[in-house]
Amino acid sequence: MADHGLSNHHSSTLAEIFDHQKHSIEWRKVESLLNAVGTVTRKHNGHLKVEVGPETETFEVPHGKEINRQQLVDIRRMLSEAGYGPDGKAVEDQRDRDYRDNRWGDPVDEA
Repeated sequence: MADHGLSNHHSSTLAEIFDHQKHSIEWRKVESLLNAVGTVTRKHNGHLKVEVGPETETFEVPHGKEINRQQLVDIRRMLSEAGYGPDGKAVEDQRDRDYRDNRWGDPVDEA
């Protein structure tokens, strides 16, 4: 895993996030990592807006110490898209963004 210039603490948190055997990761460690690799903004409702690379997510701060399973999945995806994946390479975005309503590229004829 490439470290992207992260501290040892952040590198170990990143390793925990991509360790599929590990399911209990402390929120404070994850929030610290997200602050190091992206932009974290606290919203008026207490949620955090996180921007890492091309991805933006809003997370509800957990009531307990640890992140939940869905947050873990979302954070893994965000970090992978930004090149912080387990192998240090960005995951190629393969989502189809042609909504057939002129939001992406040329209009599509549906004859």
